[in-house]
Amino acid sequence: MSAKIKCTDEPVGPIKVVPDLLPSPEELVFKEDTVKVTIALSRESVEFFKHEAEKHHTQYQKMIRRLLDAFTLAHKQRR
Repeated sequence: MSAKIKCTDEPVGPIKVVPDLLPSPEELVFKEDTVKVTIALSRESVEFFKHEAEKHHTQYQKMIRRLLDAFTLAHKQRR
């Protein structure tokens, strides 16, 4: 059983205002510049990404896109 919380009207001590660290809604809503393509992938690869996406509560297509983006960035930086 949890301990009961005792509320009082006594001062709680010095208070420090903390700046808002959360991004604004405008910063959360961004649209990636994407292009739709049709691609044939191995069943094993798709099943792997679907399984991983389910574990991490995301979309498998997004995981594949991020993997390709990371690969692209790594190879662009080598040039």
